[in-house]
Amino acid sequence: MIARVSFLWVLLACVGAIVMIVATPAAAADIKACDLVTPSELESVLGAKVILKSDGTIPGGKTEHCTGQAPAVAVLLRLVTGLEPGRDHPDGKEKKDIEMAKSMGGQVEVKSFGPVTCSTILPSAKLAQMGYNTTCTVNKDRAVAGIEVTAKSRKDMISIEKLRPLAEKMAGRF
Repeated sequence: MIARVSFLWVLLACVGAIVMIVATPAAAADIKACDLVTPSELESVLGAKVILKSDGTIPGGKTEHCTGQAPAVAVLLRLVTGLEPGRDHPDGKEKKDIEMAKSMGGQVEVKSFGPVTCSTILPSAKLAQMGYNTTCTVNKDRAVAGIEVTAKSRKDMISIEKLRPLAEKMAGRF
């Protein structure tokens, strides 16, 4: 009888472990910021070749950056993982950045599409050297991914409508 009960517990533990392995996407644990979009996907949006380079994990271990450069724009991919739901999402920082841009005379547009939020920032004339920014982020329970494109001039700026499809692709990759 004892052997039967022990066997049953071992069997239940094994089934539970298999369910956890199958239910946990392996890709989510292994994804890097540079894996969020491909260079060819970026090229189709930017109209220029981009080479992505990992900047590694930021001290603290939750944020990874990947950068890319094209003739008229700079690209930043961010992946923040291991967040505690409802506690330490970086949404507050983005809102503060937007408010700061507005307070400095910048024009800001924000649009939400389900889990994807995109924004553009047009700097004031005296801050134009900071660049013209379009950012899209995707929020999940324990992670946030973002793609940010900063153009040197307004004519090279990428619209929300062009960047949003890349953010939607990113949503399925982390």
